[in-house]
Amino acid sequence: MQKIKAVSQSDYIKDIARFGLENDQEKLLMALNELIAHSKTTKKTNLALQLQSILKDSIRQQQSKTLMKVGSPVHFQRIEDKETDDLILEKITSEYSFENIIGEDGIKSELEYLVKEHASTDLLHYYNLPVANKILLHGPSGCGKTLASYVVAGELQKMMIVVNLGAIVSSKLGETSKNLAKLFRRAAAEDCIIFIDEFDSLGKVRDYGQDHGEMKRVVNTILQLFDYLPQTSMLIAATNQIDMLDPALLRRFDLNLKFELPNETQINDLIKLTLKNGKYKFDEPKQVDEIIAACKGLSYYSIQKTIVSAIKRSLFDKKPGKMRSLTLTIKTAIWSELISAEKKSLQITS
Repeated sequence: MQKIKAVSQSDYIKDIARFGLENDQEKLLMALNELIAHSKTTKKTNLALQLQSILKDSIRQQQSKTLMKVGSPVHFQRIEDKETDDLILEKITSEYSFENIIGEDGIKSELEYLVKEHASTDLLHYYNLPVANKILLHGPSGCGKTLASYVVAGELQKMMIVVNLGAIVSSKLGETSKNLAKLFRRAAAEDCIIFIDEFDSLGKVRDYGQDHGEMKRVVNTILQLFDYLPQTSMLIAATNQIDMLDPALLRRFDLNLKFELPNETQINDLIKLTLKNGKYKFDEPKQVDEIIAACKGLSYYSIQKTIVSAIKRSLFDKKPGKMRSLTLTIKTAIWSELISAEKKSLQITS
């Protein structure tokens, strides 16, 4: 009996190239959908999500190129799509998982429950229970808020829209509210995650010299959009200044997580995670605990930046013939100097 040869990813790519060159749209779309299905089956979810997004955007653009009446729904949809694209900084997929999180156990636990909820929507709906989909992450800069959003996107295998806040906030009366509404409509249509960093900036419309009424209008718009956000979509907002947010907004988030600067145990975990591939060792291991203690007051980002810089500088200090040895020795003196310089630049005295 003749064996049926399994179709590989390269076979689908060849078909896509051939049908594209032949300008056979029907077979091209079929091959793309087959590649998307194959990518999901072979656990290449990020590729599948990216291809789906490209396909949706392409179909939307093709529909907008057809003849239409000015003032028709399709005409207005084309205009809104173009305007919404300007509000999006990037659309990304993530390969991060819970293994990448270093920090308070409580934060990881809450995020795990969040992911579990979204993996069990049918069960929750059966019991008429809501799905948490409005998340606020707050705390000092560089302490893992953005990373947490990537982890959620990676664990849920969802596309994430990173918002261009500079394009959303406008000095024109009512324009900020309109921009937010466009963005939420796009997220609802694409069943994805909206990530808004520096969320407190939405309360700063007063900086443009407008009255308190405009700020209140923006807050009311966000509250209304919260109500209409489908439970299959999600909003993740991050801020370093939670005290600037309207109390009415704070009450409407389903999950409110506070991120802190790392303690010595968490710094040690961060170093282990950064050096986990086993290619590195310290020249003075006994000094590492002392340097970790000196890291107090720095964020996860700052600490990881210094250790990566120490690795690179230690590498460049090696003799040319030994550049590619199996294990790289990190000079603790270099790392210590970088920690001191980082604290000085940030005016941290502890």
